[in-house]
Amino acid sequence: MLQAIGLTSARHRGLPPAVDDLTFEAGSGCVTALLGPPGSGKTSALRLMLELEPGRGITYFRGRPLHRVAHPAREVGVVLGDVPGHPARTARGQLRMLCAAQGVPASRADEVLDAVGLAGLGDQRIGTLSLGMDRRLALASALLADPHTLILDEPAEGLAAREADWLHGMLRSHAGRGGTVLYTTQDPKEAARSAGRVVTIHAGRLVADQDGADFSRTRLRPRVAVRSPHAARLAAVVSREARVARRSVEVVAEESSSRLSVYGSSCAEVGDAAFRHRIPVHQLADEVGDTGPASRAPGDGLLGDAADTGAASPARGAADAQDASGPAANSGGAQLPPPIRRRPARGPLRPVRYELRRLFGVRTTTLIIAVTLVASAVLSVLLARNGRTPLPHVLVAWPSLLPLPPAALGAGLLGALSFGDEFRYPALAAGRGTVPRRLGLLLAKLAVSAGVALFLALFVVLASAESLRVVYGGDLVRVPSNAVPLAMSWSGLVVGCAWAGLLAAGIFRVTAAGVAAVLAVPVLMVPLIQAMPKAPTARSMSGLPGRLRELSWLRWPHEADRWVLALVRVVAHPVGTALTVSLSVLVCAYLFTSLRGRVRW
Repeated sequence: MLQAIGLTSARHRGLPPAVDDLTFEAGSGCVTALLGPPGSGKTSALRLMLELEPGRGITYFRGRPLHRVAHPAREVGVVLGDVPGHPARTARGQLRMLCAAQGVPASRADEVLDAVGLAGLGDQRIGTLSLGMDRRLALASALLADPHTLILDEPAEGLAAREADWLHGMLRSHAGRGGTVLYTTQDPKEAARSAGRVVTIHAGRLVADQDGADFSRTRLRPRVAVRSPHAARLAAVVSREARVARRSVEVVAEESSSRLSVYGSSCAEVGDAAFRHRIPVHQLADEVGDTGPASRAPGDGLLGDAADTGAASPARGAADAQDASGPAANSGGAQLPPPIRRRPARGPLRPVRYELRRLFGVRTTTLIIAVTLVASAVLSVLLARNGRTPLPHVLVAWPSLLPLPPAALGAGLLGALSFGDEFRYPALAAGRGTVPRRLGLLLAKLAVSAGVALFLALFVVLASAESLRVVYGGDLVRVPSNAVPLAMSWSGLVVGCAWAGLLAAGIFRVTAAGVAAVLAVPVLMVPLIQAMPKAPTARSMSGLPGRLRELSWLRWPHEADRWVLALVRVVAHPVGTALTVSLSVLVCAYLFTSLRGRVRW
């Protein structure tokens, strides 16, 4: 069961809240529709339930608020908007990545693809899917962890009748298993046809909370849709004749000045009245109309009680059955994926596996690595031509004209995409995430980005050395005497750039901020540190490794002393100092924003 209590969104610039003290329930084993016109606050209400927007109130999912649920994806499946995935990622790759995030077996991806009718399209990229297939994949993402509650925002908007009926059949099947289903819609006929309970809101407030039968009886009635250039005159004629005949007829002027809705009459009666008074009619048709507060307009032709003219649900059902003909219209044909066995999380490998699948699930990573290797090899060959560039700079392809070598820029870009792509194409469910943005996910991203950066740094040196050997011969490349500190500084540079891009993108939620943070290290931070006044050094750090070894809880062999000294020299270098300061600031900012978001909820 879902219980929303006192949901109230935050006010913006003195405007009334989009959701104002909204309270309702969505029971287990039932499909509940949240009905309202555009701008009524339906989406804001869902985001408040999922703790995605600031505001007041609380939502209980089987007695627990979402922030108290250990595994949100196993309790709530969410569909907000389009498929939350990179358009270049395949449908199967997207689901397998989410499997790693949600702690379910990778085979679950094929099970849900088969259940939503996409078994043969698993290798198709998300960006090439049609609207109907996109909605099917979104539903598959929501069903991946076998959640008890499904929350969907306008799931059938823009779909053909056949696709919409299939979708609602899946929702009814989920409710038939004892699950809770809540979806939003602005179509009263869709709500009456597919929901067992309808919650109507307007201007962010609760208007009615009814079961499906009561909603159809009170809100949906047969009507005659009339369009005429003399609509006001025709309305007066129909109302006058109804009063004379003592019939209960209601004439409502629609938003368009030429359209009328006549309740309690028929096409023949309205057409005869127009003919007798020589009023041209451009449209005359039977419809099922909504008598809710959003569509009612004041008029002189209100006679009798609007709710006493009947619901005409059989006619509506027959018309809907004709529109949704075909095998997909049969709700009994909608088969949910089989339940999965609940298993505890597998420890830290879960976010690491998710991050690896996220990183290598698109071609962008391979393209960046390939461009970096090619650019580094070309620059190495060009730098070695004049013979004046030091060999370490030649091997890492770092000309003095560039603020950073291509490898550092590539590592920084890959790190920035780690969080930047998630915020641009959300991979974690509905913005909050099936793996909440906590320390575990950050550590997984830091570890994976560092590993990729180190491999990229190694491959760049090997590619440059091989290019120099092929072009100039093998005498040019030799191992420097200070290879250890050079290797540490080179590794620290690429890993630091990767982490700077990752943290900045996670803080500002955009890839460009990560790239800017990487470029700010040599462009801003290094000149700033070099411009700081330097006092004469009175003491030396020589003998530091030996003094550290004296500490009782630290033990390492004497051969490691040179590594410790090399690390100290790297950090003491202006670039190392600038990178260390930048990373420290970014880590503090990331933790601050994460804690602030956690305290807010």
